[in-house]
Amino acid sequence: MKKLIFALSLSCFMQVLAYGQTSSKNVKLTYADSINSGLIKEDLKKASTPRVTSLKVGKTQLTLNYYAPGVRGRVIWGGLVPFDQVWVTGAHSANKFEISSDIKINGQVIKAGIYGLFTIPGKEKWTFILNTNHEQHLSDDYDQKDDVFRLDIKPIQTEMTQRLTFELKETSKKEGELVFKWENLSFSVPFTTI
Repeated sequence: MKKLIFALSLSCFMQVLAYGQTSSKNVKLTYADSINSGLIKEDLKKASTPRVTSLKVGKTQLTLNYYAPGVRGRVIWGGLVPFDQVWVTGAHSANKFEISSDIKINGQVIKAGIYGLFTIPGKEKWTFILNTNHEQHLSDDYDQKDDVFRLDIKPIQTEMTQRLTFELKETSKKEGELVFKWENLSFSVPFTTI
């Protein structure tokens, strides 16, 4: 059985290498990208894969490091991810959201620095959180007193996304958005560079 799993994993890895790079940005596809795009048909990897999304908007460099768990047939909302509890919005450790210069989110200035990115998923609305403690396991050391920003957001229904994905997108020369997608939900948090 272990040999079969290894062979399937190796085959999936080779498929990713064979397709190598996307044409528009010359970026290597990750395992999660290959699952989400349907290039790899079945997600056999149990581990949550490390991922990075990065973007420069104006003079501001934004980078988010996170771990991407897979759906793999599980009940996500209200199951694997409980409602009304602080969640690292990924796996293993707090997401590290690094901002090279000040930005504004919902009119509030967020100072340059590194933040832990958390959410509190709810049935109707979620809370998006930036917290000064970015070096913690899951939300074990989370303390609301370390929050620098909170925003209520309403996720929308979307197409299936097998592996949790964050994207940073530029929407104008000084504006962008952080987009989250997993299972059948998505949300975005617009920001403006200062």
